[in-house]
Amino acid sequence: MDVNLGKTIKNSSNGGNMYDIIIIGAGPAGLTSALYALRAKKKVLMLEATAYGGQILNAHRVENYPGIESISGVEFAKTLFHQVEKLGVEIRFEPALHISEDKEVTTNKGTYKGRSIIIATGAKNRKLNLDREQDFIGKGVSYCATCDGPLFKDKVVAVNGGGNSALEDAIYLSQIAKKVYLIHRRDRFRGEEKYAKELEECENVSFVMNAEVKALYGSSKLEKITVLKEGKEEELEVDGLFIAIGQEPKNEMFSNVIDLDEKGYILSPDGVHTKTPMIYVAGDNQVKLLRQLTTAVSDGSLAATVAIREMKNQEE
Repeated sequence: MDVNLGKTIKNSSNGGNMYDIIIIGAGPAGLTSALYALRAKKKVLMLEATAYGGQILNAHRVENYPGIESISGVEFAKTLFHQVEKLGVEIRFEPALHISEDKEVTTNKGTYKGRSIIIATGAKNRKLNLDREQDFIGKGVSYCATCDGPLFKDKVVAVNGGGNSALEDAIYLSQIAKKVYLIHRRDRFRGEEKYAKELEECENVSFVMNAEVKALYGSSKLEKITVLKEGKEEELEVDGLFIAIGQEPKNEMFSNVIDLDEKGYILSPDGVHTKTPMIYVAGDNQVKLLRQLTTAVSDGSLAATVAIREMKNQEE
């Protein structure tokens, strides 16, 4: 399914067009914001740089979403988008480049004015940028152990990374997989020592230190990886590779209206508000404990609800 429609839905003129809510980003958080806003009969514009769905498109199977036993990430995104589409959303596939303090959003094609704005740009998993990495996504390569780990029950997997996320992923996978290789490019982990010690006690976990993944191999799915360890290449036969080397938000273009932490994530006192009145945040692009599908849709519903309430307060 092509999730990048490449066209505007419910097209309308730019000039003088005021929206109740402009939502930047059409991942699960942004789409849920639109769902709540449209059901409240608000005029909504969604701006998306590439394709609707966000990171959930990379999930081969989603099996930790309450009420849905199993669904592909693509199918989840498609269903949510069509739900919003039926309510009459206007969506433009245009990257948002700037937000002014008076809530005008500039894209590469025009400027749009809103009474309120929800920034739901998400965060992208850092990739290894290896040949065939994209080909193997959902076929052995994953960026989310909690999403895809159960698919590798009693199989051999590798985790690439050395921070808390990688260590926690390895601990989680050690309870599912037959064998876990934890690959890190340095001689010691960046993550908390307690996690490293717990992993040392796991009989099915092996540390591969001072090493980097250099190549991926397989026909229809991942079958083995090449690791460069202290100048020597070594092949590991694995069924899965979990890449946990961090995420990258893209919020810097909005820094005039939001506060960012040192990694570029939006700072919010309550997970909804930013430093600028009537500009809100939803989803993985903010500082938060857990970045999952469940928390993304929760953020989206809350941001839209608060925006609607505060617009109503302005009218009274």
